[in-house]
Parts: sequence; C-alpha cells; structure tokens
Amino acid sequence: MESIFPGNLAARHGRLLAWIDSLFIDHAILRVLWSNWGEVVPGRLYRCNHPTPGRLARAKRRVGLASVINLRGATRSGSDALSREKAAGLGLAFFDVALSSGRAPPRETLHALAAALRAAPSPVLLHCKSGADRAGFAAAVAVLLEGGSSEAALRQMSLRHGHLRRSRAGVLDAVLLRYAAEAEGKKTFIDWVDTGYDPDTITRQFKSSGLAGFLHDRVLRRE
Repeated sequence: MESIFPGNLAARHGRLLAWIDSLFIDHAILRVLWSNWGEVVPGRLYRCNHPTPGRLARAKRRVGLASVINLRGATRSGSDALSREKAAGLGLAFFDVALSSGRAPPRETLHALAAALRAAPSPVLLHCKSGADRAGFAAAVAVLLEGGSSEAALRQMSLRHGHLRRSRAGVLDAVLLRYAAEAEGKKTFIDWVDTGYDPDTITRQFKSSGLAGFLHDRVLRRE
C-alpha cells in the first residue's frame, strides 16, 4: 500500500495522516517498542531502525545526539516527515544517504556516505527502516573508515539486528567480503572503492537463498 500522507504536516489533517501512515503503512507500530538500537563507536556513533520523534528526543537526552544520517533517503512517508521535523526542532544536523538493501551501492553513494560520516557532528545516529541491513552496512563502513578490520565491520551485519545474510540483503555482506579478499591490508576501503570496486558485478553474482529471500522480500518487505 502506498503512502496516504499528503506531504505536508501543516495541511488539513496532515499530522494525523502522517501518524497513520507512519504507524500502519510504514510499520512504525512495530518500532514503537523495538528500536533495534546499537552502539557502533562508543559515545560517537549509534544505529537503529527509523526513529519515532519521541525516540529522537530520548536519544538527545541520553547520549547527547547531534546528527542523524537517514539511509532511506528523502521519501513522502509520514515517518520521514515526522522524524525530519523533530530533528530540526532538536537542532540535529540531518543527512540523507539513500541506500538499497538489495544491491551493491554505487561508488558515488559510498562516497556520499563517507562524506556524511566525516561531516556529521557526533554523536551520530544511523537509521534505515528496520535497522537491520542498511544501518548495519553503513555502520560496517564506518568501522572500516575508522581503521577497523573487515571482521569487525562484518559483526555489524548480524542476526542480532535482524540481518538475514542469505537473503537479498546479503549482497551488502558481499561488498565487505570482496574488499577483505581483494584489498584489505593493501588499500583503504575508499581507495578500493575508487580503483577496484565493481558494484554491478557483485550484485549480479550474488544469489540469495529461498527462505531468507522470501522473508526479506515478501514478509518483512525491506527496501
């Protein structure tokens, strides 16, 4: 079902429709009690599913949150409008870096993510819809940019956060594994992205398994 939000919180019934759209069409009703919260770099970088306005306020109070990196990109959903409004009200810096959970990101997207991670005042919150796939991948990239190993980065892509490695989203693991095999210890991740990374080939070669793919695409309907 497509969004019922008219795109303007100030429009007639706009705020009500934004909440209905967020809770029941964008599945935020499942995220009200489950944040999928995780600490990536202590005191500096966190991850979660799409935060409700209340969760953003709590993160500001609890960890001094200063920035949000939205891995869904700008959308017309009620969730997007409500979180942007709350972030602005809290004085949080806001960055959009749209990722897909079903294909290897283009080079320019990885550069945009690296640029956002460098520019965002800390503490920073990474979020996608469920906090499982794109948030895990962005957290893994952050680990690599901080000088961490591929092994440490891949720990961000975990079942504990709901990531199904054998689903279509496993293509994101494949990016990290390809870097580990081809260039770790020889080039930085970004240098490899510029000189050896082939997202189309990685996407084409990756195959998901039946049950995990069914759960990812049909049941959970991840983006």
